Amino acid sequence: MTNTELVLNMLAEVSTTKISKKENPHGFDESKPIAQRGGGVAAGARALLEKELEESVISQDNTKNPELLDK
Repeated sequence: MTNTELVLNMLAEVSTTKISKKENPHGFDESKPIAQRGGGVAAGARALLEKELEESVISQDNTKNPELLDK
């Protein structure tokens, strides 16, 4: 995972936490859309960055390609 991927993941988590604290959901059914909205914040940031860079910010270095993790 690259630093950019880590930061986007952290943005999703922080956004979800802040939205959740504001709306105070009870149970999974109320929490799920909040988590999706928090993830949407990070997805929007990713889209803007990729538009500026004109390239993907997601690396191939992940557990779906374990052979690349050792490089």
